[in-house]
Amino acid sequence: MKYLISFPASAMNVAEEDLGAVGEAARVVIRAAKEAGVYVFGGGINAAVGPQLVAADGTVTNETYPQTKDFDGGFCVLELPSREDAVRWAARIAAACRCSQELREFGYDPES
Repeated sequence: MKYLISFPASAMNVAEEDLGAVGEAARVVIRAAKEAGVYVFGGGINAAVGPQLVAADGTVTNETYPQTKDFDGGFCVLELPSREDAVRWAARIAAACRCSQELREFGYDPES
């Protein structure tokens, strides 16, 4: 199973002088996930670039769904054997980032 571990930018309430240490702590956990062979991908939403809504006919508007207008922050996707393992990795990331992490499971689709 693949799991999305994420947090909104507003959850990360860290003093400016601690950002470097938090970033390095997060990279340590990600390196460990890569070494364990469970890392799929990760990153952060670029808040400097606004979202666009693309319709089925290709029409593009500079907006988003109202319920996702505040979608931002960081995330990673890990492939793990169980939800319990996902909780353990999420806890490691939460400790590194100094904020709680949201955990979601991806549905399996053999075509993806």
